[in-house]
Amino acid sequence: MKFVMTQAVCPEGMELLKGKSDIYVADRPDPNDYLDEMADADALIVRIASCDGRVIENSPSLKVIGRTGVGYDSVDVKKATEKGIPVVITPGANNRSVAEHAIAMMFALSKNLYEAQQEMLAGNWEIRGAKKAFELEGKKIGFIGLGAIGRETQKICAAIGMRTAGYDPFLTSVQVEGMGAEYYSDYRELMRDCDVVSIHVPLTEQTRNMITGRELGLMKSTALLINCSRGGIIDEADLAEALNAGVIAGAGLDVFGEEPPKADSSILRAKNIIVSPHSAAQTREAVIHMAQMCVKGCLAVLNGEKWPYVADPKVYEHEKWR
Repeated sequence: MKFVMTQAVCPEGMELLKGKSDIYVADRPDPNDYLDEMADADALIVRIASCDGRVIENSPSLKVIGRTGVGYDSVDVKKATEKGIPVVITPGANNRSVAEHAIAMMFALSKNLYEAQQEMLAGNWEIRGAKKAFELEGKKIGFIGLGAIGRETQKICAAIGMRTAGYDPFLTSVQVEGMGAEYYSDYRELMRDCDVVSIHVPLTEQTRNMITGRELGLMKSTALLINCSRGGIIDEADLAEALNAGVIAGAGLDVFGEEPPKADSSILRAKNIIVSPHSAAQTREAVIHMAQMCVKGCLAVLNGEKWPYVADPKVYEHEKWR
């Protein structure tokens, strides 16, 4: 048995493979650069990297692809499913980590912490009187997407006294209201009404650029926008323009359309923005949970088990699994 990893998983994950598999750690994000190693690989584990159709076509022994996280837009799931190769994901492993990161961005923006620090370090003590900070209790936060991470974030926001609302095309009004959130059938109406908007949807053809200048223009001028899900959901050029023009008050981004973004990217130079390098899921606890769950799932598939946490459950309809 042979595992190829684009980057090594944490020691707790590697330990699960001890004595069970040969391991090749590439420390390079594109398996196309080491197709010779993929030729006899049984499993490929992808972290912040990609696996396209060419890799899958040129990996005749490949039986499973593991992705440490819940997003799988960097993997050609369609091609993998066509070949009967499950793409293992790790739902639930980083829920709290990402939720807390989104909350941290919301707090930092609402308290004007970044500007206050920069101004204070420059000698401007009078920034304390800027009157830009505001309290979150009683404010309305809207969630675009109420999957596991969205629900975890909503739970925390409700606990600090915020009013919550949600849009999710896969949930009914009864389900959303059962969480204690106001139901919206149109995310644009939610964006218009809320003081904070937090995005928690995967990147798909339906969600790509779902937030452009049009949607940003609907928001309150005092509103905040948080995205810890996937880059590509927000049109970054439009967001930069909206921030610089004061259309909305601030934004927090952990993800970008191009990662890493270019240093001269307009979004990095925009006003009233807090950014982080796609690190919301990188707490010590989440990294361990994701690595262990991913490795366990890959081993289960290699042992002939139909591991339930896969990107496309239809893969098990393939003749290889009959």
